[in-house]
Amino acid sequence: MSQLILFLHARFALAEILFALLLAGWGSYQYIRHKAVSGGFRSAYLMLCGLTAVQGLLGVVNLLLGARLNNPLHLVYGVFAVLFLPGLYFYSVSGHQSKAREAVFLAAACWIVLIAFVRGWITGQ
Repeated sequence: MSQLILFLHARFALAEILFALLLAGWGSYQYIRHKAVSGGFRSAYLMLCGLTAVQGLLGVVNLLLGARLNNPLHLVYGVFAVLFLPGLYFYSVSGHQSKAREAVFLAAACWIVLIAFVRGWITGQ
């Protein structure tokens, strides 16, 4: 069972990296065009938040089943992403920001967590 969860954790990490890259590009494109992000972008962003939470849960299950960490910094990147993505989403859609500003916040969040995901991938190897 532990090997299956470890496998899923590794595969979801690749999915997160690619998904964050896609959303970062999409949000940046909308910002460059001075357009608001669409409902589809927001939905995809929330899917990234959900995938990140599932990824974190798989990581915790791995630890509980006795998997060893190569580098404890791996946990820091995971916790950061799980807290940062939804936190910035709720801040950006709270109504205090203009629509173009929402696009830059969400696109920047995707670029930032992309870095965290890649660093997490590297420290998890």
